[in-house]
Amino acid sequence: MTGAEQGAPVYRARIVWTGNRGQGTASYTGYDRSWNVETPGKPVIACSNDPLLGGDPARHNPEDMLISALSACHMLWFLHFAADAGIAVQAYEDDPEALGEVTAGGAGQFLSATLRPRITVAAGTDLAAADGLHGRVHDVCFIARSVAFPVAVAARYRIAP
Repeated sequence: MTGAEQGAPVYRARIVWTGNRGQGTASYTGYDRSWNVETPGKPVIACSNDPLLGGDPARHNPEDMLISALSACHMLWFLHFAADAGIAVQAYEDDPEALGEVTAGGAGQFLSATLRPRITVAAGTDLAAADGLHGRVHDVCFIARSVAFPVAVAARYRIAP
């Protein structure tokens, strides 16, 4: 029985390599590290490899997408918990950062990530209570529970005018 048959969520995407310059992978330097994410009913996302590995710096790469997914998942759960706690969030922005390493053989991995949300809340908000919500997020966030590296949160708060 598959996850879908058991009622578990199933996530799908379509990845289409767009980097064939005419000779395919006949040589290592003869093709582009580009592809599209083509999820039905959604805008196409043009992607490339990390620029350190010959990718196009103007396109999203897998590393960008992973840290973005981690940050977005955290934000959505934080907003959920804030609403449940009666905390009125007015704005939320994050500039997440992940630290990676690449071995001499070319293998890479993330070592850690830090989320740095800047959260604007209504006057009278208990900032300690708001800050405490971040610790709960990683117990439920699909992405955070799936990564194999530590994720820290360094939130900053602003009171709405």
